[in-house]
Parts: sequence; C-alpha cells; structure tokens
Amino acid sequence: MLLHLDASARRAASFSRRLSSVYAETWRAAHPQAGYVYRDLAAQPVPHIGEAWTEVCDYILEHEITDISRYGEAARTSAQRQAWAVVEPLLAEVVAAEVILIGTPMYNYSIPSALKAWLDQITFPKMSLEGRSFVVTGARGGAYGPGTPREPYDHQERYLRDFFKGHFRVEDVTFIHAELVNARLDPALAHLRDRHEESLAAALKEAAR
Repeated sequence: MLLHLDASARRAASFSRRLSSVYAETWRAAHPQAGYVYRDLAAQPVPHIGEAWTEVCDYILEHEITDISRYGEAARTSAQRQAWAVVEPLLAEVVAAEVILIGTPMYNYSIPSALKAWLDQITFPKMSLEGRSFVVTGARGGAYGPGTPREPYDHQERYLRDFFKGHFRVEDVTFIHAELVNARLDPALAHLRDRHEESLAAALKEAAR
C-alpha cells in the first residue's frame, strides 16, 4: 500500500503537492493491485498531542511494549481512550503501508506544523517501521543542497532523515526537491529563475522515474 500525505498550506500552486502527485500516479500505475490512502494534513489537520497522549506514551515506555498492535492496551482512562482514538487510524495506515510518501514544503528552514503534528501522533518509544520506505517530495524557496551557502540551514531534510532513522529505524528514505521556487516571485532572485526551472524539471523527472 502507498500512504500519500501532503502538508503544504498551498493548494493549486504547491510544488510539493505537484511532485507528490506525480510520484503517486507513477507508483499506482506500477502497482495497480496495491492499496492507496491519501491524507491532506493541511486541509484536515491532525490535532496536536495532549496530556492524555503523553500518558499513553509513558505507559508504553514503562511497560516495554514494543509490539505496535499492543499499543492500545496503554489507553486505560476515558481521556486516554479519546487520545488513542485519534492515533489508532493514523498509525494503522502507516503500519499497512509499504511506502509512505510525504509532500512537504520547507517552512522557516524546517517542516510545516501540520506534518509535525502527524509525526507526533504516530511516534512512540522504541517503535520500528523497518521494511518500509519513505519518499519525501519537497519544495524550498532557496537553494539548500550540498555546497550551497544555505546548506547548514536545511532542517527539513536533515530533520526528517534523522527522525525516520532515529525513531522508526528506517534508512530507506528518498528526497526529491524542487529548489529556488521563490525565484518566481522575489525580484532579488530573478537571476536564478533558470536554475529553479532546471531544479523543478529534474525533480519532476525523478518523481516520475
């Protein structure tokens, strides 16, 4: 199954959505019998975690529950069961997926709060999603690739790569970025418009591949 998430606040003019759509269409054509689930994290935001969620998390940690199918045992009070009711369908989608596709822009050097809220809801101590793959299609206003002056400010790819490895034990992660998208609007970046177009074309080609 392919789990497809979009996190951009933009709709029609979103480059990350455009890239994730291309990837999803190609993947589904190659796997016509596989399942597909789509979530728009911006249009239908996942709530932020609350105290009851932290209590569920603490119980899982204290009682060394590593089997994801047993996490629900940690929801013992009414508030905790309400918190678990939010988590359960989100986590079930992740567990069922072979590939988790995330379309996300870079906001303020990092990821949108909508994506962070989803990650917080589905992440518990010492869990493993080994055997799955993550694909991230990103859009960034500037250039943050290796060797660029802004490379040290990239807390989008670095954060997600570290998160997937550190929390989920997943190292099969692919990033596809369209960079310099602000060159379409910012007069100060107008001279980089060609580089943006090259980056976008390469990203679209990679997503389709």
